[in-house]
Amino acid sequence: MMKNFALIGAAGYVAPRHMNAIKETQNNLVAAYDKCDSVGIIDNYFPQSAFFTEQELFDRHCTKYVGKGNKIDYVSICTPNYLHDAHIRYGLRIGADVICEKPIVLNPWNIDVLKEVEQNTGQKINTILQLRLHPSIIELRNKVMSNNNDKKYDVDLTYITSRGNWYYTGWKGDVHKSGGVATNIGIHFYDMLTWIFGEMQSSIVHISTHDRVAGFIEFEKARVRYFLSINADTLPKFILEKNQRTYRVINIDNSEFEFSKGFEDLHTLSYKEIIAGKGFGLDDARASLNIVYDIRNASPVGLKGDYHPFAKLPLAEHPFGW
Repeated sequence: MMKNFALIGAAGYVAPRHMNAIKETQNNLVAAYDKCDSVGIIDNYFPQSAFFTEQELFDRHCTKYVGKGNKIDYVSICTPNYLHDAHIRYGLRIGADVICEKPIVLNPWNIDVLKEVEQNTGQKINTILQLRLHPSIIELRNKVMSNNNDKKYDVDLTYITSRGNWYYTGWKGDVHKSGGVATNIGIHFYDMLTWIFGEMQSSIVHISTHDRVAGFIEFEKARVRYFLSINADTLPKFILEKNQRTYRVINIDNSEFEFSKGFEDLHTLSYKEIIAGKGFGLDDARASLNIVYDIRNASPVGLKGDYHPFAKLPLAEHPFGW
C-alpha cells in the first residue's frame, strides 16, 4: 500500500534525495515544512504537496489530516543537526514512524531518552546509514569478518569536501549546532569503519579546527588514521588540476579501496529497507555517535605518534577571525 510522508527541512541540501526516495518507492508526500521558501525542487517530485514556512501551520495541517481518518506513516527529517531530537519527537507524537538524517542526535545520551519515547509511542525511529548498503562496503565487511585471525588492518581515510565562506555564516559552521567537521561531514564514515572493523578501542585527536580534523582510532580489527577537511587548500595538487573540489579515498594495507561509484541510489534503497521493516535504528547509530562525540570533546595532542600525513598541512585562520 502507498505510504504517506511528511517532510521537515524541505529546503535542505539532502532533502531532494529524500523526495526522490519517496517517489521512487511509489509513495506520497502530503506535507512539507521549512522556514525557507526556496523549495521549488518539490515540483520535480510532489507538486501537489502542501508546504508551510511556519511550524505551527504545518502542525495544524498534519493534525487535521490525521483527524480526518488519514494516516501519516512517516515523517522524514532533513533539518539542521541540533534540531533532529525535537523533530523526531514531533513525528512520534503524531503517530508516525520517523526517518532521520544522520547524525540522528548530537549527544549519545539523547539516544537513551529517545528509546523511551519510541517505546511509549509504539513508533519506530530510523536513520540513514547508507554506506552500510553500498555493495563494495558490504563485500569488504564480509571479507574482514571472515578473517578469524588476530590481523589488524592499517587504514588511512582521507575525505576533503570543499566549502566556501558561506559555510561559517549558518548552522553548519557552529559546532554547537552541527557538531563540527567530524560530525557534520564524517559521521557516515565513522559508522562505516565501526561497522566493518568492530568497536572502537582507543581514540586520539591530533588536529581539530574550524575546517579540519585529524586523528587516530584503533578498532578491534583496524588501526585508522583519518583526515577530514572542508578547506579546498588541503586538496592534493592533482585533484586541483582537474578542477575537482572533493577527494575521497580509503587505503587499506597500502592498497586503495575503491567505492567512488554506487552512491546514487542509496537513499532510495534505504527507504525500501525501512518500509520493509529492516531500517537502521537508534542502537545502530550509537557507535559512530560515541566516536564523533569523543572527537568533538577531545584535546588535540598535535603532531605526535601515528598521525595522518595530511595533518602536517599548514593550518588556516578562520575566514571571519573567530
